[in-house]
Amino acid sequence: MAWSTRQLADLAGTTVKAVRHYHEIGLLDLPERRSNGYKQYEVSHLVRLLQIKRLVDLGVPLSQVASMGRADQEPDEAIRLLDVELAATIERLQRVRAELAVILRYRAPVDLPVAFSAFADELTTEDKSMLTIYSRVFDETWIDELRQLMQEEKRTDADTAFEALPADADLATRKQLADDLAPAMRVQFEKYPGLGDSAAHSPGGAASAESTVTQALWELYNKAQLEVLYRASLIAQDKTEDLEVLEAAVLEAAARDDAGADPAARPTTLRHPDEWRRR
Repeated sequence: MAWSTRQLADLAGTTVKAVRHYHEIGLLDLPERRSNGYKQYEVSHLVRLLQIKRLVDLGVPLSQVASMGRADQEPDEAIRLLDVELAATIERLQRVRAELAVILRYRAPVDLPVAFSAFADELTTEDKSMLTIYSRVFDETWIDELRQLMQEEKRTDADTAFEALPADADLATRKQLADDLAPAMRVQFEKYPGLGDSAAHSPGGAASAESTVTQALWELYNKAQLEVLYRASLIAQDKTEDLEVLEAAVLEAAARDDAGADPAARPTTLRHPDEWRRR
């Protein structure tokens, strides 16, 4: 008995298009044709087509089906490699499902690193952007420590004032806000020392991480906010000499502004972004 292409496809539970594709890539031999020109498939073709379909159903890419031999032969190394790949795929999908469950639970933005979903509602747009960047340049250990810090930290009036601080805030306001932020920052430095060791937690290299974070900070926060963060970090760490250098730089910058210099120039003293741990 012989079958047409349509009959063969139906018997194998596939499509005519698939059968023709298997011919084109050399997986299925072409049958002889009848006198009227129609293909004449036999049992050997059906068996081979079922073998191909079985391998495809197991997840074997078509590009590897030919190299794996016939289904009646013993499985080779390709099958074992496929099993490893499938195990990795299953693990990845399970991880994705777990993350989706967290996102749904807290109704968090899908682009926010899942570790921070629990308090997504408390984050500003700048916070979310920085966390997204942090999750790219730092390892899971660093990110987990940051998550713990943010989870335990309670928002204060100083946080709100910092978020609303305009770029042209006067020096007295900047100093007072730094003083207000410093106590909590001091506790953070003491409780989470690992966050200060970003070099040990940068898979892509410390220089690349620092450059990326620095650029992000400069674009997401205004110059007054950056100064306040740096000033607060110096106070929190009792870096009196560096604080004096900052004061001199601020006065020099103010003098340049009065003289008509570019007010957007970046103070050279603000060079330690990995010390800024406030959200």
